[in-house]
This record gives sequence, C-alpha cells and structure tokens, in this order.
Amino acid sequence: MADRTLRGAIFGAGFWARYQIAGWKELEGVELVALYNRTREKAERLAEEFGIPAVYDDPERLIRQERPDFVDIVTDVDTHPRFVFLAAEHRVPVICQKPIAPNLELAERMVQVCREAGVPFFIHENWRWQRPLREVKRLLNERRIGRVFRGRIQYSCSFPVFENQPFLKELDQFILTDIGSHILDVARFLFGEARSLYCQIHRVHPDIRGEDVATVMMRMGATGTTVVCEMSYASRLERERFPETFLLIEGERGSIELGPDYWVRLTTEEGTFARRYPPPRYAWADPDYGLIHASIVDCHRDLLRALQTGGLPETDGADNLKTARLFFGAYDSAREDRVLHFEET
Repeated sequence: MADRTLRGAIFGAGFWARYQIAGWKELEGVELVALYNRTREKAERLAEEFGIPAVYDDPERLIRQERPDFVDIVTDVDTHPRFVFLAAEHRVPVICQKPIAPNLELAERMVQVCREAGVPFFIHENWRWQRPLREVKRLLNERRIGRVFRGRIQYSCSFPVFENQPFLKELDQFILTDIGSHILDVARFLFGEARSLYCQIHRVHPDIRGEDVATVMMRMGATGTTVVCEMSYASRLERERFPETFLLIEGERGSIELGPDYWVRLTTEEGTFARRYPPPRYAWADPDYGLIHASIVDCHRDLLRALQTGGLPETDGADNLKTARLFFGAYDSAREDRVLHFEET
C-alpha cells in the first residue's frame, strides 16, 4: 500500500482549505479527487483553481460515489463531529483540523467511534512541524542542556487576525481553542504530559465575544518541569513576528532560546551557539502565514506516511485528546480560579 497513490477528498472551501489543498499538491503519493462544500459555487471555484475533478454539496454522496482513501475535514469546528461520524460509518480514514471538537465530550466520542469502527482518525496538528521547533526538539532529545526545570512558550502579538477571519470575533471561546490547541500541543511535544494546570484569561478587544489573552502554567513530564504558555492577540511588543512562537528553555547545564526570525540559541558553559532555521518557502503560501503554511506540508507528509503504511502519525485522535483536555481544562481553571491535576497517562 505504501507505493499506491491514495485518493483524497477535501471537506470545506474556506480560508484554510486552499492552503491545505496546496500542501497536499506538494507531495507524491496522493491525488485529490473531490471537494465538498455546502455552498457548491464556492467549491466549484476552488476546485477549478486546483484542478480537483469532482465537486459535491452532499458529503455522503461524495463518499458513496468517489470512495476516497481518506477525507480531510477543513470546516468549522462545530461540523467536525458530524463529518467524522460520517467517515467512520463508511469506513473511510479521516483527517480532521484542530480544534478536534467544540467540547471534550464530543472529542472523546469521535475517538471512540473511529476506534470501534477500526477507522484511522488523525488530527492535522501542524504547529509542531515548524522547522525551528523541530530543531529545538532535537536539541532537547540530545540532552544538550541536561535536565530541564523551566520552559516558557510565548505567542503574543497584535496581528489583526479578525480582519481575514471575522468569524473569530463571534466565538465564545477563542484564543485557547484557536491558538491554545497549537501552543499546548507544542508544550506536550517538547516537555511531555501535564501533571497540573492553572490558567487565567482576559478579553481585551472590546468587539469580540471570547478571550484574546490567556496564560497557562503547567507542571510537565516525569521531572515536573514548570512550563508557562503565554498567548495573546492584544499585545503590542517590540519583538512581534507573527506568527512565530518564541521559547526560553532552562536546564541544569544551559538554555535553549528560539527568538525572532527563526534564530535558535544554545547556551552552555562553553558559550552560545546560534543558528537560523527559516522555513521552506512555497509560491502558494501567504507571506503573512509563510511559517505556518510550510508546516502544513511536513504535517501532511507524516499523515500520508501513516495512511500508506497503516501506522500512526505523531498526532492521531487519541493523542490529540490529551491536548484537548488541556485547553478545555484551561477554561475550567480560569472560570473556577483553581489548579487542575491530571492523572498520569
């Protein structure tokens, strides 16, 4: 099966769908054969742009007629459960955008239904696939700074995200589900599973419904590393580089810093070694989102390998549930002003 070209179908034709499609087009071993959107005219325009031969406004009809090897769900989070259950019913492997579901109970049900149906269920969690973050992970794996005792993950800027995605203004839950689903996954990727969590949130923009600032502190991993995650779309800072994530990781023998413009600095008693790790550039990528769009391709590659071999990607549904428990739990922590404790997994 690894040598066979897989036939994929895309569900959705919104802001992110074109970049998801363009990312698949970068890889060999996959062919996009159909596109679904509830507004057929919108789907037809996008399908024509990318040479996708079939368009549907009925998702079940698409699955029955095309029999794709997988579906990739790039729609609003409220529709994720419906489409995942549909794919599971027809025994079609499914990839789903983050956040996995509008609440934790539905997320757990989605994973359970796919498991019971024997259907692969993967989450397109691309943030951890950014090139500079992969380099930081490599340095941590090499234990260049010894036992890590503290980490800081910062994603704070004043980028006008509501201009090209105005629907974000209407979300009752915003930054923890939109960006926290990424940042808290990065925390797990770098430091292991959370043992406890405490969160505070704020709404700074006056014309939005949800929170646009969140601060999460966790104890993570076997050694209880203290990790602080800062997320904000209301911060005007000297070092703004949307959509870059900054890191400062401290260990018993040194530190690792990921700073602006993709610079990674490793500091030990021997001094500081610095190197820049820019992302690949793609002609189809929006320059404002180039770092994120490049990570889509590497995430796709991992998902495709798993589909072809019958293995698991880094971010399947069961793994992403652990991230979902963090960002949904963060809302509980902020609302109740209390520390949450998690059982070891």
